[in-house]
Amino acid sequence: MLTSIQLLSAFFISFILVYISVPAIVRLSKAKKLFDYPNERKLNTSVIPNLGGTALFFGISIASLLCIYKMQFPDIRYIIVAMIIMFYTGIKDDILLITPKKKFILQILSAFILVVPGDIRLTDFHGVFGIYGIDYVYSCLVSILAIVAIINSINLIDGIDGLAAGLGILISGFFGSAFFFYGHYDYAILSFAILGGLIPFFIFNVFGKENKIFMGDSGSLVLGTLFAVLAIKYNEFALTDPGQIYHFAPILSMAVISVPLFDMVRVFCLRIFQKRSPFSPDMNHIHHQLLKLGYSHLKTTLIIVIVNLIDIAVIALFRKTDINILLIILVAPGFLFIVILDLILRKRGLNKIV
Repeated sequence: MLTSIQLLSAFFISFILVYISVPAIVRLSKAKKLFDYPNERKLNTSVIPNLGGTALFFGISIASLLCIYKMQFPDIRYIIVAMIIMFYTGIKDDILLITPKKKFILQILSAFILVVPGDIRLTDFHGVFGIYGIDYVYSCLVSILAIVAIINSINLIDGIDGLAAGLGILISGFFGSAFFFYGHYDYAILSFAILGGLIPFFIFNVFGKENKIFMGDSGSLVLGTLFAVLAIKYNEFALTDPGQIYHFAPILSMAVISVPLFDMVRVFCLRIFQKRSPFSPDMNHIHHQLLKLGYSHLKTTLIIVIVNLIDIAVIALFRKTDINILLIILVAPGFLFIVILDLILRKRGLNKIV
């Protein structure tokens, strides 16, 4: 009974804090002229406050810390520290700009804190490529790489109204439900706090007029950090849980974040092929391609979220299949989707890479 109250409290406290914070942040941003200004690499045509991550950071942090109550949750101290580093990195980038190199170094620092002192790391590959348990050094290296990759994938997918928040609602909702079902209530509380904060933010971001706001790097970097932690812990908890969860946990957790990860790999490969830095900005993301077809921001967001949801459903449906075949099942449709989309754009003369 107490756990259910804690979960609901985490959700509603975060919801309320974000809901009441956004209008105040918008007023402050307008007073201090803290905006996301339009340019050739951005889709907004007017100046919009971009400090929505501030509301998310405080809503999620306060709700999680309050609702843990007397529950043992030693990981939270390292999670909060990593969030703080990413939050202030994002704030600086949103207001003053920060070089990709410095941002990358701070992402590694945040990941290092989670992995080494926090011991939040992958220790087993569950049979992917025939690999099971891995030693400590490789575990740390792989985990840091995974965390940085997920942080960047969420940061890069935040390109149109509602997309990062919509995918975040799906991701936090999935992990929150899974943690609750398997009895890991500490991480369920954290997940529900994220979910509670993202719903009002989504409303302001997509439907807001006077109080319209962007997430900014302060939000996407924090969310990326949190989703990386949830994905790692989901895989680690699967090692001690009976049944099929152990077998397909890594592929299912990849499916949950499949669209951001796939999009990141795709645009990085395109940029490297063009002999540019993989961190250089462009308009070649999946959401940009769908916008070229005439879809609105909201329809594009819904399409991408539905595609991600289908990925999860397909992997769950074939969960008893060999794990390496599951990986192919996850990756192949993504490539097929991009090929079909590219063919449609070529047919309409809209496939210019910028």
